[in-house]
Amino acid sequence: MLDQTPNAALADLPDFARRRTFAIISHPDAGKTTLTEKLLLASGAIRMAGHVKARGERRRTRSDWMEIEQQRGISVTSSVMTFERDGIVFNLLDTPGHSDFSEDTYRTLSAVDAAVMVIDAAKGIESQTRKLFEVCRLRDIPIFTFVNKVDRESLDPIALMDEVSSTLALDLTPLTWPIGMGVDFRGLIDIANKRALLATERGGPLVREVPFETPEDLIGLDGVEERILNEAVESLTLALGVLPPFDLAAFREGHLSPVYFGSALKEAGVAELLFGLGSVGPSPLPRSAAGDRTVEPAEDLVSGFVFKVQANMDPNHRDRVAFVRLCSGRFKRGMKLFNPREKRNMAIANPIFFFAQERETVDEAVAGDIIGIPNHGMLRVGDTLSEGESIKFEGLPDFAPEILRRVLLSDPMKAKQLQKALQDMAEEGVVQVLKPVSDPAPIVGVVGTLQLDVLAARLEKEYGVPIRYETTSFVTARWIVGERTEVERFLELNRSSTARDRDEAPVYLARSQWVLDRAIEEWPKLKFVAVKERA
Repeated sequence: MLDQTPNAALADLPDFARRRTFAIISHPDAGKTTLTEKLLLASGAIRMAGHVKARGERRRTRSDWMEIEQQRGISVTSSVMTFERDGIVFNLLDTPGHSDFSEDTYRTLSAVDAAVMVIDAAKGIESQTRKLFEVCRLRDIPIFTFVNKVDRESLDPIALMDEVSSTLALDLTPLTWPIGMGVDFRGLIDIANKRALLATERGGPLVREVPFETPEDLIGLDGVEERILNEAVESLTLALGVLPPFDLAAFREGHLSPVYFGSALKEAGVAELLFGLGSVGPSPLPRSAAGDRTVEPAEDLVSGFVFKVQANMDPNHRDRVAFVRLCSGRFKRGMKLFNPREKRNMAIANPIFFFAQERETVDEAVAGDIIGIPNHGMLRVGDTLSEGESIKFEGLPDFAPEILRRVLLSDPMKAKQLQKALQDMAEEGVVQVLKPVSDPAPIVGVVGTLQLDVLAARLEKEYGVPIRYETTSFVTARWIVGERTEVERFLELNRSSTARDRDEAPVYLARSQWVLDRAIEEWPKLKFVAVKERA
C-alpha cells in the first residue's frame, strides 16, 4: 500500500522536497491532453475540463493554447502547468505527442524528475511511445504508466501488461485494475488503497467505494455482474502472483513502473494516478553540470537552466518567455542571476508561473519549480542562470534536421521581419535555421513536415510574414567538428554545400547519404555529427 506523506509531516520538509515535476508522454491520440485536463480537474485547479474531441469553444482545451493546436486538437508545443494538491506542488509539462515535434519533447524531458507514459488500452505500445520511453531510460527517469481508454474495446489487461513489459524490458506493478473492459467496464480495483471504485449506473462516474482486505473479498459484490467481477478478480490475482510487488528503489532507478488502468475521459483512475505522483514520485533530483559538477537541490545558491523559449504566447504583446527549470536554492523576485554565455548578470524583475496560457507573477520559487522569465532575446535554450557561479548544465541536445526547405518571401520588402521571425523560431526550437554560404535564401530544417505547417502559420499570424517553401537538392545536414584549419579547408572546398547555423557553427549539407558517407571517408580528421550539445 502506498502511504502519502501526512500533511503534518510535509510541514517539516524543505520546500523543494514537496515539488513533483513531471512530463506526460505518449503516442498521438492516446489521450495525453485529456489526461492533462483531468489531472488539473482532480487537483481542483480547474472546475471544468475542456474536451479535445468536442466541438466549438469546448474543443479548446486548457493546455493547448496555440491556434493551430486548437484547430487540430493536438499538442505541438510543450505547455507548463503548476498546481497544488494536499500540500504538494505539481509542475506538469504536457509534451507534444506527435513525432514531428520530438525535439521539443526531448528538451522538455531534460527538465523533469518523472514521466507519465500514456498507453491506449486498445493499441498497446506504439512507435512514438517507445521512442520517448527510450529517451526517459537514457536519462534514468522514473515512469508511471497510465493505461487509458479501458472503457472502450481493449486488449486483455494481462496481455497488455505482458506486451509493455516485454517490449520495453521493464518490470511492471499494477496499482489499479479494471473491472471489465469496453462496454463491460464497471469500475476499478484500487490495489494500493484496498478499495473498489464503482459506478452507481452504467457509464457513470466512479462514486461508490467498497473496501476490501484481499481482492477475493469482492466476489459476490452487489451491483456488478458476476461474470465481469469474477473475471476481473481472477485476472488480478494471477497478475499479482507473477508480477513483482511495488519497490520504491527499483521505481526511482527506472527499472519498475507502477501501472494505473483507467479512462481519462471518464475521470476513472486519474485521482489515483495523482495520488501516486504525490506519494512516490521523486522530489527534485541532483543535476549534472560540466566539469563533473553535481548540483544538489538543497544547495543555498540558486541555479537553473533554460529548456524552452516561447515567443508570442500573448497575441496582444510581442512577448518572449524563457522557461527555466530551477535546480537549487531559493529564487526570489528581483534577484540578479549570472548568464555565462552573455558573461553578465541579469535582474529577474517579473518572473511568472504558468497555467497553460494564463500566468501569475512569482515572488519565490525553489528547486523543481518551472518559472518563466520574460526577456527580449537575452535568454535562449541551453542557457544556465546561477547565483554567483559560472556553471553549465548538460543534456540539452540539438538534432540534425531530416527535412530541408528553402524559405522564399512573398513580399521582398519584409526581409528584415523574416530574419527576426526565423531567429525567434530557431530560439524556440521550432526549426533549425541554416544560412547557406553561397545562397542568400535561408534554409529551414525540421524533423517532420507538420513543423513546416506550424512555421508558415505562425510567421503569417504572429509576424505578418507570408512565406512559401522550395525544395532543395539537400537531403540531410551534419555539423562539422574538428581542428579549425581542417574545418576551414573543408568549407573552402565545399562552399556550395555548406551553411552556418544560428550560432555560426559550420554545417555540411549533403545531397545524398552516399555523398555524406564519402565525405566521412575522405575527411577522417573531421566529425560529421547528427546530435550536439546545445550551445
